[in-house]
Amino acid sequence: MKILKFIDILIGLINEFIAAFGISAGVFLAFINVIARFVFHKGIDWAFELTNYLFIWSAFFGAAYCFRKECHIKVTLLVDLLPPLLAKYITILAKLITLIYLLAVSYFGYLFIFDPDFGLKASGEISIDLNVPMWIPYLALPLAFLSAAFRVSQKIIELIKTPPEQIKQVSEHEMIIEETKLNLGEDV
Repeated sequence: MKILKFIDILIGLINEFIAAFGISAGVFLAFINVIARFVFHKGIDWAFELTNYLFIWSAFFGAAYCFRKECHIKVTLLVDLLPPLLAKYITILAKLITLIYLLAVSYFGYLFIFDPDFGLKASGEISIDLNVPMWIPYLALPLAFLSAAFRVSQKIIELIKTPPEQIKQVSEHEMIIEETKLNLGEDV
């Protein structure tokens, strides 16, 4: 179990770092490029392409992190009306479908990059402005989706272990109120 806890922490740190670094570096680089264009009348040729890749990596790894915090949008209207045991099974089924989807995208993303005959790595395609192999920017796809799949599998195990009566669907506004209470230590 210690290895799973270590993997959990490691994936969380990686997701948070890439999401935060990607958005911060992308905004900073875009700002610098705008200044260069308007003040010096000469932009940074590769800045636009790198900014796009930074934002893509940030979005994918930020979405993977959201699986950890259960902050993706979900419609629970029907599940809330079901008896607790049936609601638990339906929720587990929904998570299993999500897990299958995430693993499939991760697998096909891996093939898209590393297939020896047709993958990006085998093609030798290079980005125009950055002059790096195209498989490097696309690596975000299988890595982020695999990370998200790990998070969903954690939630499935958690759901299986939790008694049906204790499974509570929480709306976004309830989560915000609870988080505010924890952060402020007050009654809100």
